[in-house]
Amino acid sequence: MNSKLNLILVLVFLSGLSAANADEGSPLGLWLTEKGDARIQVTQCGRALCGKVAWLREAIDPATGRPQTDDKNPDPTLASRPMIGVQLFLGMVPSGPGTWAGHIYNGDDGKVYDSKVLLTGPRTLRIEGCVGAICGGENWTRVSGR
Repeated sequence: MNSKLNLILVLVFLSGLSAANADEGSPLGLWLTEKGDARIQVTQCGRALCGKVAWLREAIDPATGRPQTDDKNPDPTLASRPMIGVQLFLGMVPSGPGTWAGHIYNGDDGKVYDSKVLLTGPRTLRIEGCVGAICGGENWTRVSGR
């Protein structure tokens, strides 16, 4: 009886390790932006990655005393929506091992840019965006898996 119990415990332990390793080899999970001002929840949306704002350091706009809104959005129907919950990744589909390409919405200026997402390590997600030939990027740090 004890050997069966030990075998079950070992199997449970090993399955937990493989799940943890799967999270580290995947972009899915919660990520802290380079400035530390937002956390982005990355999930699978069919073949694409979705990335939405899950938390803001300054969730309340000091000027209004109300939740931060997407006030830089040029679409007036979207400018009053809360920033928490805004989808940042648009059509972000696999383009190579550990790499996705699509577009990213920048809530700081209300514009959409060509973008790439690269899983550069188990705890680092590189986000790159380009406007014409001018490109920039930042590294996000994993807060938690899925």
